[in-house]
Amino acid sequence: MQLTGIHALIEIIVQLLFVWLAFSAIQGLHLERFFKHPPRTLPLAIVLCATALGYLCASFFLNIFNAIGNLQYLVR
Repeated sequence: MQLTGIHALIEIIVQLLFVWLAFSAIQGLHLERFFKHPPRTLPLAIVLCATALGYLCASFFLNIFNAIGNLQYLVR
């Protein structure tokens, strides 16, 4: 039971870390300079894109480590 809680905590931390990394990366692009008049919803779009990208990257990262952990069943 405690191992499941630790796994959930690690998953939440990894998800938040990747969303933060994606947000930092998207902000570094300075998307507002591509618009003559940036839309008011541009910050919301950046947050939503960062959330989606961070979730995808974190899911990939967690699935790779899960697959690596399951390789032990291949040799048994």
